[in-house]
Amino acid sequence: MSFKRADVVLVRFPNSDLKTYKNRPALIVQTDGLNTGLPQKIIALITSNLSRTGQTRVPVQKNSKLGRHMGIISDSVIVADNLATILEREIDKVIGNCVETEHVDQALRRVLAL
Repeated sequence: MSFKRADVVLVRFPNSDLKTYKNRPALIVQTDGLNTGLPQKIIALITSNLSRTGQTRVPVQKNSKLGRHMGIISDSVIVADNLATILEREIDKVIGNCVETEHVDQALRRVLAL
């Protein structure tokens, strides 16, 4: 299966111990066409924990146009400061697409000091 930037996917997202994981939605933030020679993607955590706020986090309401395109089932936050590189085989499926990435891109620039 082919995955691209801005796809919202269900994935085994690693916990901070890097030994366990939780199935959850995530946003692919890696640019398309990047040839790393490995079947992997860089993703950002999506959480329903609405207390996660700040300049590196992007809230999305499930009933908004963006939320419906993303396929999320609850109000959520894209956490640009919680990134992971995962093998594509860890992706279960694509559930939607983040059709507006401007705020996510701004948050990523803050995280990476770009």
